[in-house]
Amino acid sequence: MVQLRILSGKLAGEIIFVRQFPFGIGRAPHNDLCLDDDGVWDEHLNLKFHKREGFILKAAPETFCAVNDQPQNSVRLRNGDVLSFGSAKIQFWLAPAELRGLTLRELFFWVLLAGLTAAQIVMLLKLRK
Repeated sequence: MVQLRILSGKLAGEIIFVRQFPFGIGRAPHNDLCLDDDGVWDEHLNLKFHKREGFILKAAPETFCAVNDQPQNSVRLRNGDVLSFGSAKIQFWLAPAELRGLTLRELFFWVLLAGLTAAQIVMLLKLRK
């Protein structure tokens, strides 16, 4: 999962979690992230995920977008990159991994260990007789 930290503009301070790709960013209401900031076009840019290439930012041909203050039309994103377009600035981050609950696995292990211990005790008692 990816998170976008909005650094400037009307939504500054917000964190947006991206769970599905492609992810559209622009002024139009059908975008996944709708920004009503100066200089943001209706369909300004798209984030895509490719297994071999990683996360790719693709800006619309007539728009301006910079990644870490370097103008880009299409670029592979890395953790911490800052996207600048119009008056908006967004930081690209990989979200922390969600940990699954291990309660059921731990319970299974302890029951198995208790059963094994009980079986060994029974075997030792039978050998004593």
